[in-house]
Amino acid sequence: MADLIVHGGVVIPMDPARRIIDDGAVAMTGDRVVAVGPTEEILAAHEAPRRIDAARKLVLPGLIDVHAHAGHGLIKSMGANTPGAWEELCGRVYTTGSTPEFWRAEAELAALERLRFGVTCGVSLLGGGDTIMRSDDPVHAAAHCEGVLAVGVRDVVAIGPTRPPHPRTYADWEGETRHDKQIDFETQLATSAQVVKDWHKTHGERISVALLTPVLRNEHLDELGPALLEEAMEQTRRVRQLSRDSGTIFTQDGHWRGSIQRAQEMGILGPDALLSHCIDISEAEIALCAETDTKIAHNPSAIASVMGRCPATELMDAGVTVALGSDATAPDRSSDMFRHMQQCMHYHRTHFRDPDILPPGQVLAMATIDAARALGMEQEIGSLESGKKADLLLLDLARPHLYPLNMPAYRAVCFANGNDVHSVIVNGEVVLENRRAVKIDETAVLETAQLECERMIARNDAADLLGMPEDFFGPARQGEGMENE
Repeated sequence: MADLIVHGGVVIPMDPARRIIDDGAVAMTGDRVVAVGPTEEILAAHEAPRRIDAARKLVLPGLIDVHAHAGHGLIKSMGANTPGAWEELCGRVYTTGSTPEFWRAEAELAALERLRFGVTCGVSLLGGGDTIMRSDDPVHAAAHCEGVLAVGVRDVVAIGPTRPPHPRTYADWEGETRHDKQIDFETQLATSAQVVKDWHKTHGERISVALLTPVLRNEHLDELGPALLEEAMEQTRRVRQLSRDSGTIFTQDGHWRGSIQRAQEMGILGPDALLSHCIDISEAEIALCAETDTKIAHNPSAIASVMGRCPATELMDAGVTVALGSDATAPDRSSDMFRHMQQCMHYHRTHFRDPDILPPGQVLAMATIDAARALGMEQEIGSLESGKKADLLLLDLARPHLYPLNMPAYRAVCFANGNDVHSVIVNGEVVLENRRAVKIDETAVLETAQLECERMIARNDAADLLGMPEDFFGPARQGEGMENE
């Protein structure tokens, strides 16, 4: 006896055999998959009070986004009219210009976006840039987690201290009154530990926690000086030890310019380490990742991937797990993992001038089972197999750009977009049905997000960052590049 059966669709379980079941079914009991196979066999072996007809639909494991930023959803595109303004705004909003209500509203909006795109699990760094985390008080992470839970997707909230010098100025708000406070490293570390205690693997394991520290690159010696750099390295080691003691993933944002070699010297690499971006890394650093089983979050749509190239194909050839991230939702990209799969293929094919590089099935693995492996969750999610969590999506193939009904796996990766997602199940619960969220009022989410965005703009005196860039319509060649994201 099952609780729910999805049947009659093309099922791609992403299991070790990489089966494609043309008329397939998935049976679920509670929050677990109990059987995957041909529809005739599954319906003969299992009864269920509810069945979902997946005719003309593709059934996939829920997609997984291994790198994105909480907070970005309410400031996306802002500052596009002023060079450097986006990064400066992140620094203000995520320390002195946000409230728990901001984090709750943004979490609901971002989670709803993920849900509508079939992303059932995602990493959310609680802040932006490679150092600005909202780690002064656990209340902000709690607001984020509560917002995600209201929508019904799975989330890995990443939190940790900022880079020295400390203390850093944060602020709480009482109405329109700002109350500054000085936050040192020890407070940030204690906040991070409390978030782990309160939220890690809670609510049916729909909420997990990852710990992070800012990447330390060679230029930070000049920026910080020898004493502060050594202090930063010791702080990194302490956070890394906390991640090992607590059984959480350790992640870092922005590896570049020899930083993986420095990470190895600090002893922070390993199977539970997830390094993001990793552009222009050396062959020696690729070997270090392989030797230590360190995982890589590749974000092909990020600005960092314009500034340099993550050698994802070379890393995979070396045996490294490489998973796909959106780096969403700002300044210029969404959480649509179908878009990022397509971008990933073209990014590396253009580099090698070879259209056969990175086949579609490999990219799909980067957003499903390999992403689960990168998060240490491959025994629970990432594929549709008996005993694993029942996280899946139904992709509507009855769309002009996906017809005719043949080669559905190829169509899903190369032609689909997130708006083709019809229904989503997380933990055995239908949370998106016929493109509508089940657990939350979508209109209310949008209205609250708009209100909190307007409050954030007023709080940070940032209305000037909403203007249209003068160069929006050209010329084609302009700009001097960016150093961040």
